[in-house]
Amino acid sequence: MSAAITQSRAIVSQPLVSKARQCRRQMSVRVSAAFTLPPLPFEMDALEPTMSKQTFEFHYGKHHAAYVNNLNGQIAGTDLEKMTIEEVMMKTWNNGNPTPEFNNAAQVVNHTFFWESMGPNKGGAPAGDLAAAIDRDFGSFDAFKDAFKAAGATQFGSGWAWLSVGSDGKLEVSKTPNAENPWVHGKTPILTMDVWEHAYYLDVQNRRPDYIGSFFDLINWDKVAERYAAAI
Repeated sequence: MSAAITQSRAIVSQPLVSKARQCRRQMSVRVSAAFTLPPLPFEMDALEPTMSKQTFEFHYGKHHAAYVNNLNGQIAGTDLEKMTIEEVMMKTWNNGNPTPEFNNAAQVVNHTFFWESMGPNKGGAPAGDLAAAIDRDFGSFDAFKDAFKAAGATQFGSGWAWLSVGSDGKLEVSKTPNAENPWVHGKTPILTMDVWEHAYYLDVQNRRPDYIGSFFDLINWDKVAERYAAAI
């Protein structure tokens, strides 16, 4: 992600290579005080008609903003206030026993990563090394799409679908509940899709499969390829 999450700015664009270095590279957010909502990488109406301005007004302007504000309230006056956003996220994951701050910290990270996974006039298919890796690890781009769609469709309740680079260098699709993400499991995500209901309800109501299908028209494969190149 390349948007600011601090009083000044934050770059969350490079993938992780180890748990400590992963987050520093991909979410290099240096903090001296409270976090602030990062700007979107495009205008709120840039993804219409697939994803509406109204959805962004609520999803980004209210939900994402609430995660930032709630986190600031939770960490005020604590040692967490002096940490980067990724350090807060990893520390509060607490080896699989997350503390209350984790959900808000991880959702700030997840959403910024999600926005930067999309763009206007995008979609299509990946090329180059990323395309070759998808063919190698899934058999074909269509097989990858089926696996990614299935992850999003079968995530019960709220959560996320992910394409990540595993510790063996191979690509893998996964799904996580609520705010959980691959970083806390030592993986390097390169693409995500939000399947919380507020990501799509204003546009397609309860038809999650329709939202998942249209998401492929928005994927910024150049950004995904950049993340992949940094992860291997």
